[in-house]
Amino acid sequence: MILQQRTQLTPVAKPALTALGTALVILLALGATARAADCPRPGTLGTSRVLTVDPAQYPRVGTKSFPQTLPLNDKEIILTFDDGPAATTSAVLKALRDECVHATFFMVGKGAHEMPAMVKRVAAEGHTIGHHTWSHRYLARIGFAAAKEEIDRGIDADNAALAGVPSRTRTAPFFRFPYFESTPELLNYIQSKHYAVFGADFWASDWEPMTPEVQLKLLIGRLEAIRKGILLLHDPRAQTAAMLPAFLRYLREHGYRVVHIVPAGSSTAAVKTDPIKRGGN
Repeated sequence: MILQQRTQLTPVAKPALTALGTALVILLALGATARAADCPRPGTLGTSRVLTVDPAQYPRVGTKSFPQTLPLNDKEIILTFDDGPAATTSAVLKALRDECVHATFFMVGKGAHEMPAMVKRVAAEGHTIGHHTWSHRYLARIGFAAAKEEIDRGIDADNAALAGVPSRTRTAPFFRFPYFESTPELLNYIQSKHYAVFGADFWASDWEPMTPEVQLKLLIGRLEAIRKGILLLHDPRAQTAAMLPAFLRYLREHGYRVVHIVPAGSSTAAVKTDPIKRGGN
């Protein structure tokens, strides 16, 4: 939470500051886009390839929750972040930008509603935006009607936060259940919306308090055991933001490659795509 000092504004000053704030958001977005266009830079990890994910082919992925996952080669990983946007998302974005890699952010709608400028910034820097409900409730415990409202309200808020952003940055039909807690009825509902449900293949348990050094060691150990897959992290966690530069450096120095996922039909997919097909590794 960011604390702001209250200031009394005159009727004339309020529109002026609103216009100034809008201009600053636009400048930040343009600057981020320009920096993203510089990638790949020599000596950085870089995004090795872009994969399109069709929910009709892969409706449920991630071996921690489902039998199937996305087909990746040895030492390829997909970076995903849950629970944002948050104040620490800026540090996560910087770490990703410094290594020229792209990730997928599964956003909580309430946070997106409160921080639309951060949602726009994530999109402007070329990352994929998925969905993580409105307020991160345990959906299997609140009944289908309430869970459906959580899902739909979260998706609507994420999309609303991108109002005025070019269509290429619209949110993806990717969804992740809070706590990976679902029901057959809710899974069918997500599938009826033509969304892919994401679990994960491994994680750093960063919901548990630990130092960045301990988290890095834990994550590297799990990475070396699995060697590929969808990685779950949390951008609101300060320990994750602090750990991320060292983790990305480890990936670069040990021959790992980052794969960026996008929905079918996106402009990113049209530029640089390696479509996902059945029967992959």
